Amino acid sequence: MTVPEKLPAYDYQINPDLAGINWQRVLELFQKISWKHRLAEEIEKAFGMSTTTLFIYHGETIIAFGRVVGDGRYYAMLADVVVDPDHQGQGLGKYLVNTLNGQLRNYHFVNLSAAPGADRFYKNLGWKKQTTAFIWPQGPKQLRQHCEKE
Repeated sequence: MTVPEKLPAYDYQINPDLAGINWQRVLELFQKISWKHRLAEEIEKAFGMSTTTLFIYHGETIIAFGRVVGDGRYYAMLADVVVDPDHQGQGLGKYLVNTLNGQLRNYHFVNLSAAPGADRFYKNLGWKKQTTAFIWPQGPKQLRQHCEKE
């Protein structure tokens, strides 16, 4: 796994002071990619409980972010990897995933739940489908998008 070079047009901040984050902008990016059922104050709380956070800015505006949820040693999950569609195709998603994953050396399990349609992106980065992963669907949409047909 190699982390792509940082592009000079962007500012990359790992584990920034979360008090300075524009959570309304984060919510707007979730909505822009159709992850709509979120609230800014809940997003802030979730990021605050994360083990690692990473934000990418273009000027003063957040254009990408991701985080790690984990126990600090054995289990970790990449979550909320989001790149503004207006800035996709420049390696920012690859940078997010590889940088966050690079923080997790010597963990026993590192996984992620890919958005529907993102399989090829993660496979191209070297991620493998796990044969033993399970989900407790939180509704018909999750059942439809993330579960095998029985």
